[in-house]
Amino acid sequence: MPPHDIPHDNFLQDSAPLGRADVETRRALRVGIGGPVGSGKTTLVGALCALLRDGLSIVVVTNDIFTSEDADALSEAAALPTERIVAVETGCCPHTAIRDDIAANLDAVEQLEKLHGDVDLTLVESGGDNLTAIFSRGLVDVQIFVLDTAGGDDVPRKGGPGVAMADLLVINKVDLAQYVGSDVDRMLSDARDRRDGRPVIPTSLVDQSGAREVAEWVTAQIAARRR
Repeated sequence: MPPHDIPHDNFLQDSAPLGRADVETRRALRVGIGGPVGSGKTTLVGALCALLRDGLSIVVVTNDIFTSEDADALSEAAALPTERIVAVETGCCPHTAIRDDIAANLDAVEQLEKLHGDVDLTLVESGGDNLTAIFSRGLVDVQIFVLDTAGGDDVPRKGGPGVAMADLLVINKVDLAQYVGSDVDRMLSDARDRRDGRPVIPTSLVDQSGAREVAEWVTAQIAARRR
């Protein structure tokens, strides 16, 4: 059975297991995940689901311009039950649907959270975009921006809203840096210079363990919100 699909043709804007606290019913933490095409956004979403699904109630909204490919990949990998994954076909530039006119994404998020009750975590994956991509705070509470070493080690230095303003910057594929001539230390240093103290995590998502530090950051955001 394919993931739920919401077509929209308007121009839219190794540590201990991670567990769930006993808390009263409340709105889920909504986390936006953005970054360029091929940086590893869908892989990160899948790894977060695998690491956190035993302790948290999770739903996912993916964005593609004309397809449900990312949602299909998550469903085929059994990241979550199919009914917890919704694909939004934006029909427009990805950053428009997450920043300028968020209606389709917000509808999908609210429908999923209503359908599944006491949701702890909602992940909203943007379609692949450039360094200007940033989520509207009307759509998500916190946002993660994903870069990869194969994109070039000069990218963090160039900055842009995604690099500078996301709550967490993930630099993925550090295992490939030696093969593409990228300097990971330089990328991390340049990123920290642009981010005014906001965290940067280097990782390699060749298996889900590479996302553990990101998962711990997410659970810390949930805990902070509950406090």
